[in-house]
Amino acid sequence: MAILSLQNVSKHFDTDGQTVHALRGVSLAVESGEFVALVGRSGCGKSTLLHLAGAMDFPSEGVVLIDGVASSSLDDAKQTRLRREKVGFIFQSFQLLHTLTVQENVELPLLLAGKPHARGEALRRLQWVELDGLGTRYPHQLSGGQMQRVAIARALVHSPKIVLADEPTGNLDTSTGHVILSLLQRLTREQQTATIMATHSTEATTVCDTLVRLRDGRIEEVARR
Repeated sequence: MAILSLQNVSKHFDTDGQTVHALRGVSLAVESGEFVALVGRSGCGKSTLLHLAGAMDFPSEGVVLIDGVASSSLDDAKQTRLRREKVGFIFQSFQLLHTLTVQENVELPLLLAGKPHARGEALRRLQWVELDGLGTRYPHQLSGGQMQRVAIARALVHSPKIVLADEPTGNLDTSTGHVILSLLQRLTREQQTATIMATHSTEATTVCDTLVRLRDGRIEEVARR
C-alpha cells in the first residue's frame, strides 16, 4: 500500500466572490523509498498538493490517505498528531527560530509532542546532516546551506514516513543546492521515506525517481525512471 495516496482530489478557494480551482481531479500514489519531484509553472498547484499531502490543508473533493488514514476524517487533535508523527516539512525560507540555538530548533518538534530524549535525538540528526559541533550556534551564525541542513535535521527528528520539501534549493547557490539534493536523496534511500519535492529547477529533478508535471491544477504527466 502506498504511504501517500491522493484519490481524485480537487481543491478550490473562494476569493472575492470568484472560485479558484487550485487542483482538479488529481490522483497520485507515492511509495516508501520513492523520491518524487513536482514541477510546473507558478500557480500550477505544486504547493497546494504539498499542503494536502502534509495535512496542512484538506481537499474540497476526493480523499488524501496518509499511511492509510484519510486526513479529512480526523478531528483537529488527531490531525495535529498525524502531522507531528508522520510528516516532516522542509521550506525554501528555512523557517528556523532565530532566538533558539541550532540544537533547540531541531529538538522543538519532539518537545512540542512531549517526547523523551529530545536532546540526544537532535544531536544524532545534526550529526547525520554533518553539522555536529554546531548545536550551540544560532541560525544567524550559519550559511544558507547550513541553515537548510538544520531544517532537514528538524524535519527528520521524529522519523517521519513522509518528507515534503517546498523549493528546498530555491535560496541557495548551485553548489550548495547539490549538497541539499544529495541529502534528500540519501534520506529517501537510507530511511525509506516518501520524499516529495516541489521545484522549478530542472537540474534538481535529476536526483528523483518520479517526475510529476502539473499544469493548471491537473497532472499532465507522470514519468518514472
